[in-house]
Amino acid sequence: MATIFTVFKGSSTGKITEGQTTVPTLQSNDVLIENTHSGVCGTDAHYLHTDMVLGHEGVGIVKAVGSKVSLVKVGDRVGFGYVKGGCAECQYCLAGHTWHCVKGAHAFGISNFDQGSFATHSVWPETRLAILPDEIPSVYAGPFMCAGQTVFIPFLRQGIKPSDCVGIVGIGGLGHLAIQFAAAWGCTVVVFSSSDNKKQEAMGFGATKFYNTTGLSAADVPKINHLLVTTSATPDWQLYTKVMAPFGHIYPLTISEGSLEFPYMPMIIKELSIHGSCSSTPDEVQTMLQFVVKHGIKPSIERFPMTVEGITNAFERLERGKLRYRGVLEA
Repeated sequence: MATIFTVFKGSSTGKITEGQTTVPTLQSNDVLIENTHSGVCGTDAHYLHTDMVLGHEGVGIVKAVGSKVSLVKVGDRVGFGYVKGGCAECQYCLAGHTWHCVKGAHAFGISNFDQGSFATHSVWPETRLAILPDEIPSVYAGPFMCAGQTVFIPFLRQGIKPSDCVGIVGIGGLGHLAIQFAAAWGCTVVVFSSSDNKKQEAMGFGATKFYNTTGLSAADVPKINHLLVTTSATPDWQLYTKVMAPFGHIYPLTISEGSLEFPYMPMIIKELSIHGSCSSTPDEVQTMLQFVVKHGIKPSIERFPMTVEGITNAFERLERGKLRYRGVLEA
C-alpha cells in the first residue's frame, strides 16, 4: 500500500516549498518512519536552490517495516543522518563505511532527492538507522545525527587522550557540541573565537580556556595537540600553526567550497597532520549516543514548527548567525 506524505523542498528561487511524495510498497530492508523532529544544519542551506527534499537530522517513530527487517520494530524511536545506503557488497559497505561505497553512496544531496527529514515521513534502510536511548528526548536527538557525529568521530578514530589539549575553533552548531565532548573526554579544552560574545557560554559548555583571536599572540596559548575547526570561515592558519604542538592533528569539520590553503613549512617542521572527516558507521553513532547519555551532553536548541514559515525562519536565523545553536523542527 502506497504512502503519501508531505515534504518541504528547496526551489530555484531559494524559497521553501511544500509538496507531496508517494512511496510505493516498502522494499525488504526498508523502514517507514513518521518524523517527529528534524535538526536544521548548515549543509541544508547549500541546497536551498535545489528541487529536493531538505533535512538530514531526522528523528521519528517506526510505523512499518519491510519483510526482512530485523534490527528495528514498529514503535521504535529512531534517528537517521545524511547517509542512506550503498551497494551492501563492497569492502566499505561491509565495514559500515557506506559513505565510501565503491558504487556510490545514496546520501543527502547526492541521490534519493524525494527523501529527507523535512517531511512528515521518511523511508530509510534499517542498516542506517540509530535506535535512540530513552534518556535522549526526541527534541534534542536530531542534532546528534549530523553535527554530533561530525565532532565526535575524531575522538574515536584519532587516539585523542584525556591528557591532550584539544582546541575548538568556533562556537556554533558544531563547536558547542565539540566543547562538551572534549570536556567529557577529560581533555583540556581551549576555545578560539573572533569575539568575546560567546565566552561565558563556552565556559558553561566546559571550556578550560577561551581566547579572542583578534590580536591574539600565540605565545599566550597552551600548545594544542588536536584542533577541531568548526567554523565555516577560513581560519588564520598562520596563527594556528604557531599554537599547535609538534605532531599535532588538525580536523577541518565543516562543508566548504574552494581549496584548503595551508602554510607548508610549519606543517613540515612541526610534523602536523590534517585529517578529513565526513562519515560515521552505525556502530560509531551508537557509541556516541551512549557517551551522550553517560555524560549528559545536550545541544542548545531553538524550536520551530515543521512548516514553510517555521523552516524559513530557522534558515533566516541560521544565515544571520543568530541561532543558538541548532535549529530543531517539530512536526
